[in-house]
Amino acid sequence: MTSGQNRNEEEMLDVCLLGTGGMMPLPKRWLTALMVRLNGSSLLIDCGEGTQVAIREKGWSFHDIDTICFTHYHGDHISGLPGLLLSMGNADRREAVTLIGPKGLERVVSSLRVIAPELPFDLKFIEVKEPFQTITVNGYEIETFKVKHNVVCYGYTLHVRRAGRFSTERALAQNVPQKIWGRLQKSETVLWEDGITYTPDMVLGPPRKGIKLTYCTDTRPLPIIAEQARRADLFICEGMYGEPEKQKKAVENKHMTMYEAAELAKQAQPQEMWLTHYSPSLTYPENYKDEVRKIFPNTIIPRDKRSVTLEFNKNE
Repeated sequence: MTSGQNRNEEEMLDVCLLGTGGMMPLPKRWLTALMVRLNGSSLLIDCGEGTQVAIREKGWSFHDIDTICFTHYHGDHISGLPGLLLSMGNADRREAVTLIGPKGLERVVSSLRVIAPELPFDLKFIEVKEPFQTITVNGYEIETFKVKHNVVCYGYTLHVRRAGRFSTERALAQNVPQKIWGRLQKSETVLWEDGITYTPDMVLGPPRKGIKLTYCTDTRPLPIIAEQARRADLFICEGMYGEPEKQKKAVENKHMTMYEAAELAKQAQPQEMWLTHYSPSLTYPENYKDEVRKIFPNTIIPRDKRSVTLEFNKNE
């Protein structure tokens, strides 16, 4: 998910599913929001009512949130934004915050800011207008992909890229000065004293597997979702209904059942899938765990604030 500049080989991505609820919050279930942390920078996907409370309950900080992505503009995915922005300002945030979302983003946020007109930091807007788009911002590499809801809605794949292994043999064979080996290893391009430009590909092998996280919600199943989640380290997907009799309702409202999400995971084969965006009627989503795992065994039915740290494979 980082751009490849000045990266630490020990990089890790902290992931927390702050809330798992859809439509309305419940006493022990906040609305859907995902937060990740990388190299001191935090990114949020969706910001429903209660998001900033969930961040505090988790013990994380909203001061370092520099990127906020929105899947779509239904209230349960964006209504927590004004309060969060105000709290970030009160926590002495001064650096700009980048907002990413479907067309209309600036208009929607400006309307919400009627109750948060004064902020000590700037907002930058990136509106997603294509069915598929790659965005690199604030050190994050983000792929957006259009899904199928009753309003325009996008899923997100976050990548932490990993450079190839450093080759001493290649560096020596090309007379690369030893003083700049470390900079090249960090993916820098170096114009050296002899007037020669040295590039990372001169000393690095092919890229190694990085970290990949795919997140989607409020959609019917689509092939693009399985494609995006293919071999992801973590796939977080809507599983709004567990009750088999709710299949028709899922189709009518353009949502997904847990079983449909599991079928997508079966195709994509991520390391693990977490379900989210439970219907308020789904009081005990874990009751459907066994049936869902018959389709995709590595399914987790998480509660709010479930977290994990994703790391590079040290054997590669």
